[in-house]
Amino acid sequence: MPNELDDEIRHSKVIVRSGRYAYLKLAEMPDPFRFFFVSQDEDEITAIAEEKTIAEVDYLKVEKWFKAFEIRCATPFLVKGFLAKIASAIAEQGLNILLVSTFSKDYAFIREEDTEIAIKALRNVGFSVIETE
Repeated sequence: MPNELDDEIRHSKVIVRSGRYAYLKLAEMPDPFRFFFVSQDEDEITAIAEEKTIAEVDYLKVEKWFKAFEIRCATPFLVKGFLAKIASAIAEQGLNILLVSTFSKDYAFIREEDTEIAIKALRNVGFSVIETE
């Protein structure tokens, strides 16, 4: 018998975005509009950038290449365990996941070479997964 979490997963979708992404540690706050995502706390500045833009960026450290899995939750903020289910499905395959949340979406960044394994894991828990070109 499906529960609330299973229903949410069935009504949500995951879009594997085209392109490759890198995580960057920066020395100073950049123009945020040049990046996919920028975060700053008291310890560091982190940015996520598409491959095509990192040559222009002065960074301290970089981790390459990730695929962006855009998670479109049907009813954000309402279902407990949603992100935990995603992270668990990926971790059970022996993969690491980097999660970033915005107000209305979540993004999972997974190493490019692990894309197919991650897609299969998410489909196995009930997500509709769409690959873009």
